[in-house]
Amino acid sequence: MQLDHYTNKFSKKKFPIILVSDNVTHAANIGGLFRAADAFGIVYLILGGSTAELGRKFTKTSRATEQSISFEKTENTLDKIKELKSENYNIIGLEITDNSIPMSELKLSKNSKIAFIVGDEKYGISASILEICDQIIHIEMYGNNSSMNVVQACSIGLYELTKKINEITPKPLDE
Repeated sequence: MQLDHYTNKFSKKKFPIILVSDNVTHAANIGGLFRAADAFGIVYLILGGSTAELGRKFTKTSRATEQSISFEKTENTLDKIKELKSENYNIIGLEITDNSIPMSELKLSKNSKIAFIVGDEKYGISASILEICDQIIHIEMYGNNSSMNVVQACSIGLYELTKKINEITPKPLDE
């Protein structure tokens, strides 16, 4: 029998991860980021840059997860990330670059706070933000394409981050 929202056996957990979107502008993608943040127990979401209005397309995709995820909008994503860096967050960008490492090679230290950055649907994370990232990771892909939808990539990234955190810190933040 398929389980639903009320009958599943998942344990609620919160992880010390702030998800930051850098100029993600499509309402459906923003809604999808909320759903991914909720699914993976992310503590906070920052919508950076020029974001779409949180209207009908957004709410259709978010499926009310904006009610359970704390979030803020900021015009200046770079300043917000610098602020997180000054608060000792490990700034991790998800982007394919000449110095990115495969996600599988990412090493996290115990009890580290993470700011996980995803970028614009077409152009990715801005160069100024990539410059201040502590680590840049990419998803290993084996087909012809070198990119995927921002929400799909974000979900894979959050899965891997929470998996790594569970391995080094079996008890994440209390609910």
